Amino acid sequence: MKKLVCSTSSPRGTEALAKNLAALLAGGEIIFFNGPIGAGKTVMVSALARFFGFKKRPVSASFSLMKKYQNKNATIYHIDLFRLESAEMFNLGYEEMLEDESAIILAEWPQAAAGFFGKERLEIDIKLKTGDKRRITFKARGKKYEDILENLWQKTK
Repeated sequence: MKKLVCSTSSPRGTEALAKNLAALLAGGEIIFFNGPIGAGKTVMVSALARFFGFKKRPVSASFSLMKKYQNKNATIYHIDLFRLESAEMFNLGYEEMLEDESAIILAEWPQAAAGFFGKERLEIDIKLKTGDKRRITFKARGKKYEDILENLWQKTK
C-alpha cells in the first residue's frame, strides 16, 4: 500500500489516528507533515509524543525550528521549517538527527528539507474540511513505510 486516505471529524479523532500510527513506529522513521496553518500537524505530533510517554507536550517549533524530546521509550526530533529556506538546513543540525538511527524525525512544513532526508519517508498531507473535519492522506515512500501504512489500514478499518 503506497497511499492511505482517512477522515477525522474532531481533534480527538486526529489524535486517535496519530496514536494508531505511533504504535507502528519502532524508531528510525522520518515523517513529513504538510497542510495549512491550523490543519492539525502539531496535534498529530503531540499525540505521537504522548504515545511514547513524553509529559511535555510538543508545541509548534516555528520559532525554535527544532526541538528534541528524549526518554527511555524514544527520541523524537520535532522540526518546523515554516520560515526556513533549503540553504539554511545546514544550520539546523539535520546531520545529527540522521546519525541517531533510532530517533523518529517529525517535520512540519518539510519542503526545505526534502533533499536532505533521503527519499524514504512517510508523508502526511492534512486538508481542512468543514468545521473540525480533516482529510488525512498518508503516502509511503519506501517499503518500510508501505508496511507501516498496511498495518495502519488494518487498525483503522
